[in-house]
Amino acid sequence: MAVPLLSKKIVKKRVKKFKRPQSDRKISTNWRRPKGIDSRVRRKFKGCTLMPNIGYGSDKKTRHYLPNGFKKFVLHNVGELELLMMHNRC
Repeated sequence: MAVPLLSKKIVKKRVKKFKRPQSDRKISTNWRRPKGIDSRVRRKFKGCTLMPNIGYGSDKKTRHYLPNGFKKFVLHNVGELELLMMHNRC
């Protein structure tokens, strides 16, 4: 039986996506940094859309881990499966 690598509690700081300001109209919702001179989002007015910052990131040790403590691993060939079985901590 495989044992998860992680003993630390996984905390996802932000799950909600950052939306592009005024994306409810004709543009996509993918985040783009606002560059307008009068943009309320760029000037960080109270009650406006939040901008992504470095502080929203998850802990470096728990980043990319699944809730059960394992990492997702995509196998492309049999050699990678043998490598995975060799490093399996049971």
